[in-house]
Amino acid sequence: MSVQERKERERAERERLIVATARELAEQQGWDAVTTRRLAERIEYSQPVLYSHFRGKREIIGAVALEGATEMAAAVRAAASAADGPRERVAALARAYLDFAESHPAVYDAMFLLDGGLVFAKEDTPEPLKDAFAALLESLGEVAGDGVHPGVFTEVFWAALHGLATLARAGRLPPEYAEWRTELLVDRLAVI
Repeated sequence: MSVQERKERERAERERLIVATARELAEQQGWDAVTTRRLAERIEYSQPVLYSHFRGKREIIGAVALEGATEMAAAVRAAASAADGPRERVAALARAYLDFAESHPAVYDAMFLLDGGLVFAKEDTPEPLKDAFAALLESLGEVAGDGVHPGVFTEVFWAALHGLATLARAGRLPPEYAEWRTELLVDRLAVI
């Protein structure tokens, strides 16, 4: 291995450590607790080392969001592929999405609520975000209904899931009706 390859590998490992530590700290104490000073202390590197990887917290949030999008896409695909039939796939997708939002609140916030400097729904949208949307579209496109644009249907269904996830996390929806809400969304919105 050349010196250059070793340096690149070490740089990538440091970057993964920064992102993992930021994510862990955010999940434990919230994003307000994630500062470059605290990250530097936790990973035992100086703040200038952090700044050599990320220009600031915004870019770190973006990196966590991209990692989360990859994980969410995998979770949605795994759930949908394990289900039989269109209705079951959509229900499994909805549950996987809502479970991801509940299980990884700081990552979910980085993906959809905080400014990570990422571009959505544009040509230059990062691939992990495009792939997360594609994971939804794969199952939802087949239940959009005649004359309904599959991408637009997926956006509307996603918006409904996001609303449910956000309101539930904020304690604005009674938890005992969570499953019923999911079933209602699937049964009333999807044409199956």
